[in-house]
Amino acid sequence: MGDDSEWMKLPIDQKCEHKVWKARLNGYEEALKLFQRIEDEKSPEWGKYLGLIKKFVTESNAVAQLKGLEAALAFIENAHVAGKTAGEVVSGVVTKVFNQPKAKAKELGTDICLMYIEIEKSEIVQDELIKGLDNKNPKIVVACLETLRKGLSEFGSKIVTLKPVVKILPKQFESREKAVRDEAKQLAIEIYKWIRDALRPPLQNINSVQLKELEEEWVKLPTAPPKQSRFLRSQQDMKAKFEQQQAQGDQSDGEEVEETAAAVDPYELLEAVDILSKIPKDFYEKIEAKKWQERKEALEAVEALAKNPKLENGDYGDLVRALKKVVGKDANVMLVSMAAKCLAGLATGLRKKFGQYAGQVVPTILEKFKEKKPQVVQALQEAIDAIFLTTTLQNLSEDILAVMDNKNPSIKQQASLFLARSIRHCTQATLPKSVLKPLCAALIKQVNDSAPEVRDAAFEALGTAMKVVGEKAVNPFLADLDKLKLDKIKECADKVELPGGKKGAGGGGAAAEKKPVAKASAPAEAPPKSAAPPKKSTVSATKPSAGPPKKGKPATAAAGKAKKSSETKEFTESELTPEACEDLARGVLPASCLQQLDSANWKERLASMEDFQRAVETMDKADMPCQALVRMLAKKPGWKETNFQVMQMKLHIVALVAQRGQFSKTSAFVVLDGLVDKVGDIKCGGKAKEALTAIGEACSLPWTAEQVVSMAFAQKNPKNQAESLNWLANAIKEFGFTGINVKAFINNVKTALGATNPAVRTAAITLLGVMYLYMGAPLRMFFEDEKPALLSQIDAEFEKTQGQTPPAPTRFTKKAGGAVEEEGEDADEAEEDGGKRDIMDLLPRTDISDKVTSDLVSKIGDKNWKIRKEGLDETAAIISEAKFITANIGDLPLSLKARLGDSNKILVQQTLSILQQLATAMGPGLKQHIKALGIPVITVLGDSKANVRAAAMTTLQAWVEQTGMKEWLEGEELSEELKKENPFLRQELLGWLAEKLPSLRTVPGDLMLCVPQLYVCLEDRNGDVRKKAQDALPMFMMHLGYDKMNKATGKLKPASKDQVVAMLEKARAVMPAKPAPPPKAAGKEMSRAPSASRSQTEEVDSKPEPKKVKGGAPAARKGPAAKKPAGKALKDEEDKSGPIFILIPNAKEQRIKEEKQLKILKWNFITPRDEYVEQLKTQMSTCFAKWLLDELFHFDFQRHVKAIGVMIERLESESEATIGCLDLILKWFTLRFFDTNTTVLMKVLEYLKLLFSMLTCENYPLTEYEANSFVPYLILKVGESKDVVRKDVRAILGMLCKVYPASKVFPFLMEGTKSKNSKQRAECLEELGCLIEGFGMTVCQPTPAKSLKEIAVHIGDRDTSVRNAALNTVVAVYNVCGDQVYKLIGNLSEKDMSMLEERIKRSAKKTVAAPVKQSAPERTQRENPANPNGTFLRKPAQEDPNKLNQSRQNAHHSDHPSIPKEFQLDLDMIETDKNNVCELPDLVQFKLDELLEPVMIPEPKMRPVSPHFDDLHNSTASTINFVISQVASGDINTSIQALAQIDEVLRQEDKAEVMSGHIDQFLIATFMQLRLIYNTHMADDRLDKKDIFKLYSCIIGNMLSLFSMESLAREASMGVLKDLMHGLITLMLDGRVEDIEEGQQLIRSVNLLVVKVLEKSDQTNILSALLVLLQDSLVTSAGSPMCSELVMKCLWRMIRFLPETINSINLDRILLDAHNFMKVFPKEKLKQLKSDVPHRTLKTLLHTLCKLMGAKILDHLSMIENRNESELEAHLRRVVKHCGNQSGPKSDRGNEKSGLRADDRMSKAKVSDILSEIFKKIGSKENTKEGLTELYEYKLKYSDADVEPFLKNTSQFFQSYVERGLRMIESEREAKTRIQPSSVMPQHSVDSTLGSHNEELKPAVYYERLKILRQRQGLENTRSIGGDDEPQQRPLLSKPSVASSTDMLQSKLSQLKESRELYQQEHNSHSPTHARSSSPAPNLDDLKKRLERIKNNSRQ
Repeated sequence: MGDDSEWMKLPIDQKCEHKVWKARLNGYEEALKLFQRIEDEKSPEWGKYLGLIKKFVTESNAVAQLKGLEAALAFIENAHVAGKTAGEVVSGVVTKVFNQPKAKAKELGTDICLMYIEIEKSEIVQDELIKGLDNKNPKIVVACLETLRKGLSEFGSKIVTLKPVVKILPKQFESREKAVRDEAKQLAIEIYKWIRDALRPPLQNINSVQLKELEEEWVKLPTAPPKQSRFLRSQQDMKAKFEQQQAQGDQSDGEEVEETAAAVDPYELLEAVDILSKIPKDFYEKIEAKKWQERKEALEAVEALAKNPKLENGDYGDLVRALKKVVGKDANVMLVSMAAKCLAGLATGLRKKFGQYAGQVVPTILEKFKEKKPQVVQALQEAIDAIFLTTTLQNLSEDILAVMDNKNPSIKQQASLFLARSIRHCTQATLPKSVLKPLCAALIKQVNDSAPEVRDAAFEALGTAMKVVGEKAVNPFLADLDKLKLDKIKECADKVELPGGKKGAGGGGAAAEKKPVAKASAPAEAPPKSAAPPKKSTVSATKPSAGPPKKGKPATAAAGKAKKSSETKEFTESELTPEACEDLARGVLPASCLQQLDSANWKERLASMEDFQRAVETMDKADMPCQALVRMLAKKPGWKETNFQVMQMKLHIVALVAQRGQFSKTSAFVVLDGLVDKVGDIKCGGKAKEALTAIGEACSLPWTAEQVVSMAFAQKNPKNQAESLNWLANAIKEFGFTGINVKAFINNVKTALGATNPAVRTAAITLLGVMYLYMGAPLRMFFEDEKPALLSQIDAEFEKTQGQTPPAPTRFTKKAGGAVEEEGEDADEAEEDGGKRDIMDLLPRTDISDKVTSDLVSKIGDKNWKIRKEGLDETAAIISEAKFITANIGDLPLSLKARLGDSNKILVQQTLSILQQLATAMGPGLKQHIKALGIPVITVLGDSKANVRAAAMTTLQAWVEQTGMKEWLEGEELSEELKKENPFLRQELLGWLAEKLPSLRTVPGDLMLCVPQLYVCLEDRNGDVRKKAQDALPMFMMHLGYDKMNKATGKLKPASKDQVVAMLEKARAVMPAKPAPPPKAAGKEMSRAPSASRSQTEEVDSKPEPKKVKGGAPAARKGPAAKKPAGKALKDEEDKSGPIFILIPNAKEQRIKEEKQLKILKWNFITPRDEYVEQLKTQMSTCFAKWLLDELFHFDFQRHVKAIGVMIERLESESEATIGCLDLILKWFTLRFFDTNTTVLMKVLEYLKLLFSMLTCENYPLTEYEANSFVPYLILKVGESKDVVRKDVRAILGMLCKVYPASKVFPFLMEGTKSKNSKQRAECLEELGCLIEGFGMTVCQPTPAKSLKEIAVHIGDRDTSVRNAALNTVVAVYNVCGDQVYKLIGNLSEKDMSMLEERIKRSAKKTVAAPVKQSAPERTQRENPANPNGTFLRKPAQEDPNKLNQSRQNAHHSDHPSIPKEFQLDLDMIETDKNNVCELPDLVQFKLDELLEPVMIPEPKMRPVSPHFDDLHNSTASTINFVISQVASGDINTSIQALAQIDEVLRQEDKAEVMSGHIDQFLIATFMQLRLIYNTHMADDRLDKKDIFKLYSCIIGNMLSLFSMESLAREASMGVLKDLMHGLITLMLDGRVEDIEEGQQLIRSVNLLVVKVLEKSDQTNILSALLVLLQDSLVTSAGSPMCSELVMKCLWRMIRFLPETINSINLDRILLDAHNFMKVFPKEKLKQLKSDVPHRTLKTLLHTLCKLMGAKILDHLSMIENRNESELEAHLRRVVKHCGNQSGPKSDRGNEKSGLRADDRMSKAKVSDILSEIFKKIGSKENTKEGLTELYEYKLKYSDADVEPFLKNTSQFFQSYVERGLRMIESEREAKTRIQPSSVMPQHSVDSTLGSHNEELKPAVYYERLKILRQRQGLENTRSIGGDDEPQQRPLLSKPSVASSTDMLQSKLSQLKESRELYQQEHNSHSPTHARSSSPAPNLDDLKKRLERIKNNSRQ
């Protein structure tokens, strides 16, 4: 018992693992109770048992095992995490439970397996059970079969996948064990219940006795399909429905039965057979043999193989071609039928994979239907029917239409019958209007055929179509048929029985109506894919009409369409006799009117016409006999009327009759000839055109236009021809282009273009211009053969319409019922059916199949490449000549496909260019060739040559433009391509998919087949493939969903799965939203129901654009839960007094970090989706008061206004907290920019103005993170239609430049100029002008030239305001940089250039005329200019624009009377002169060195130094920054000049200290230049290599000078040294350097420099840099092995000097780097490298450190976070232990040294306390200066003190603030020491740095020095200006952190840009100040005199 008492005290999980079985039994019992007691499925308690559950089931003690199984079952049932254990637990059940003798154990094991299936782990369970069937123990096999049977019985065939089970079933019937065979039999019976006869084929080969027994059992089974009785956790709604039915006594309707019956395709259960390898080798010889018996033998062999029900995919092209040839050309009809059977077998066995060959075979079979023999016809029918199932009717429609006009009635009959059979398999979705329309037109012709069998077949086809798509869809095409024929079609429709008992959409009208409403919803809920969103399908389901409406159409639109369809039938009438017409006319016209119609007196005829007109105007529409009336008008003199007044009346009456009556084409024929004859008449032409337009409305414009043009060109009157064309051009604009027959007009237009009369030619060209507006570029192709002069006129006309959109139709065709046919809806349908394709369909196309002869095909396939090339040339010529071709191109596809794999790459490229030609020529018909030709193009993407791949990609893009993406993604072809282990193919294909998928709204389900291959690519050996796969991952996910893709990882290996799942999580965060469906439907619903409530409107809006739900969305979606009781709201009022923002330290930094690591969605969208809103709400919940958060995310906009009001009130009092939450506040405001409510928007802008004012006062610099998530959305609102909004947004942009660098605002504005909104483009351009005016050319990013070119493009914009804004901006640049603007903007069109020059002239006049000073009223007037040429609307950020303009004027006009400052000119030069930025203006050379000599001070007037002294330093730093930035210039000369100036400074020790603080910056610029030389200059053959060598020499010389000075060299930080060393090593290894003369000398210099760098740099930094560089070079597989060797040589050198340098090294940092190195390269991985040198190098380094430091080395591991996990610590301990006794004296010495250092440094704890105290002071507002002073003194005292850990977790702003503060203290103290009487001028001022080589300094610098000297001598009492500049505006570069050299490079680059910009700002902002402080303004002579005077004073 003593033992028992021990384990009784243990916790449950430990009991379960105890070695005593009783303890385990007790543990299982308690665990069972615990599992039943825990209510929360996500409780952390479950996690403790995850690893134990397998032990529960594999328990060795039988008694304990039973209890363990019970506990495991409870765990699986209740724990949320149970799914993770599925694999191991089911495996344990199979091996350790199913073999137990106890039935209870087996039963529990089965229950566990079924429970895993219930929690969605069916695949894993099934896999483990199927593995169990291979076990040798028959008990286990029986139990596995039984469990599978139970699973299938309870869960059904949808959850238990039958294919793998059926596959292993035959094997089980062969077992020796009777129990296994019996259980297999039971399983087969159960499977048969679910899939019925689909099970027969897989079991055909089992023992006949067993099969007979099975057949007997199968017969006994009930016919009703079984139902799922147990449900997954995700199917709880189905479970509830099932239980409800059970309760009602199983009264389920047929629909439910249909739903539960899973239609399993037997084909899916079969194994594919590869027949290509089994085809006889001599097949292709025999099939060509002359003896029919040999051909028969060959076909028999293939026929036997083709009978296999499922065939392996492969290249069947040659086989299909051979069989096609037999079908088409063999004279022996028996062989034809055999070949047809072979084709049928192939199509049946391959299914969709045969689709690529369908287009080649079908035309041949259709032609062969001319055979009369029934057996041949039957074989051909079977073949074509089987082929149809592999493709779509849309793909075959061209081929069918081609034979519909055939002379042979048999062909027409069989084509129609084939159509009828095919249409039976179609649905409304697969038989769209675009396909149905041409087919119906062809069938209607056959309905009138002379052969009765052709007519009957056509009736059957039309009847089938009517049955499938419904009467409504077919009736519009049957308008010309009489009632008898319509009845026959309806009769056929009633007889049609659709396969599978489907009900057609049409049916009888009454039958359709009788269906219950619920039935209509069935199609909407059915599994077939639907493009419509689910919400819409449910809306449509409420309609009783048959079938769902078309996608995107709301119910109301569908209803409207239904109503309209009854009226679409055209009004027709037969021709009346003259007598009948007179009788009808008498009934409606006055007698006098009829008598006077043909009177000889024109006045009587006129009176008659007036009576006629009155009668028509009063006549009722139904009573108006239109034909009779127009025939009366045509009565003699009719259209020969000589009196123009009478004629005008006549024409007007025709128009009235056409408008008011039921006007038919018969009536139109009566008058059209006369109207056309009068259309060119000067007096009557206008009325004639009105009449023609009225007839167009009555009879449709396409028909009327065709008649008018043909009649006009039948005449010879050129006036009539010209005016007819003019009328047509105008009519097209009024009616739109729908239905216009282009083919009919092209020939007449060509005739008109060749006319001698210029008016006719002009009219034709005008008509072409209108047609071009609708058709676009294809139209021009018809006229390429015209004379060049004429073609240029046509092009000029097309140019006019370029970029214009066609006008909306203003007239519509009336239909019989009198209703106007709204073209809008037709247009919608047209758009759905293909949009532009309708236009493409109008083009006349040539059938080139007859030109693709067998000779041409054999040429293309010839062995000789020259002949193959000839064949391809001929093909290209045929296509080029035909221009537009039909889809029928004979045998060309297979021939071209073969050439895509040609060994001659030139022919491959030629083939690709032919395919591009083909795409343009064939248009949408290309779809049917995708499988045959498109997929092989994808294969070419795997070619090893880049130019071939590029050509293939171009071809692919050209094809996709014509075909869309759907057909490419269908089938297995893409996944097969991705299976090929070709890195080029994979990366190109994945890149293409990543580009195309985001733009698709829906994709075929077959895309899922590519996912396994995508996962393989994620782990591909090739880095590019992996990258492309990662890029494609989010695009796949946006269509397939995360869940599906996550589920697909189940089949991966565990190691791969973890990696892929991690990538899926990342992809989920950046997954783009699906493109929103076009918002037409919503728009229509809105217009139809304007009275709908606001909430309904929002709901409608949200359907097409779900992203529009913004701040209020979460609350709105919560529904009833979101409503709060009124009482609670009152309580909330009390809490509103507290702070609204909660300041959480480092919260913002954490958010930035999370977004960078993609843990949260990046704030980047076109319109905000729900997930963005939810994320923002979650983030804000921690920082915002709860009540405010509720207001901000309320669905009522008034609450938003109220919340913003509160934020405005608290802005000042909570400014610090506001800054802490600034990123969230700005993000919330971006959501408001997407609101349409103006009240909210105005309030938002009011707050933002106040906010940015506050930020400016607080000197807060906006971070990149905040700017990126706000500025782009603010710029959206600059294009708002309301002036007041635009004005506010511009004001905010102005303020923005005070808190965020203008150079970074510039790219956002440039992006804004690309908007479609013209106002936004104009405002952004204006704002760009303001920036350039205010800050100079340095704001232009990336370069002024690139930016200006983009801006200049807008000079040619259609919108006037945009043009003006662009011109004003370029003028602003001109004002800054003069004529150089013409270079920067690049080439402009003549028109644009003349506009620009004119504007520049005008601006110059205005500038001269402008007064120097403007009064206040003038200024306001100027800020709101009335004319478009005015200056910019807002003031530049830091200056008054008037002063700015004055300074501009003064810079350009030195003779102006009041010049405030002549030095402004120099600034302009620097801004614009890119080539010689560093060349300073020519001034008189002074000897200024004496200024630096000691100065004799006049007696009493000693003054303290001016604070302006700091400005001088600042100016010095800016100048140095400016020169350094030129070092990285792309221009070699610029870079050399900058390097020369810096070298001059570095060579003089007394001046070199100026570079202090700029070393990192300089080194970054240097290695950037090294990279530029390596990547660009060296590859550029145009550059002289001597220049490059000179540049290299300058760089190396500078570096040697720099690294000769230890004080400067030690400033270089680790990241920079790393990149520098990498650059130098790359240079040494560059083979191209040796080609340069003296290349060896250069490499020796680099060697010397490397040694200097190693010696003189900070030893910690260089050692750390080398370690990191070594790590990087080993990680990068692409890197040269020589690179890592050289790095290691450097390390060995450093190790050699360690005994001397050990005291100056920060060992903690070195050991941290060693630790990181060992993490990336553990010992095992290092040993796997080809060379063991890296391993030896690291060991030697660590060994040397241990030797020098002894055991103390272990005290330097403080920077390593998890020391226990570190391989480094263990290694050091071993080395220390090993060296212990051997290195006694040395280690003592090391200890002494480290002891000394410890004494010097004080204890770490104490240091930490002191520094913590100092940083607290710096952080508080009151003591910040005191804290900085203490930190400065502490650093002086302990120079090696490391403050990095204290700064590491602070913001970048705080770090730079501390550095700036320390530098200011340093400069102040230095200044104080220099002010002593004996002191001299500071040595590091800017003049001494850049004053050599006759390169003059800026006068401003002399001027500054002069002022300071005067002040020191007491000669000037000027108040200091700008001394207290804002700290954030000083261009000081903070030292980069050690973390990442890449990050550092980016930060340095941005700082370089900012420093250049601030340099400009500083001079701009000071210029007016100097003008005021020194009056009159000094010129150069004054300056010279003053300098001389000072010199003389000092000498005295």
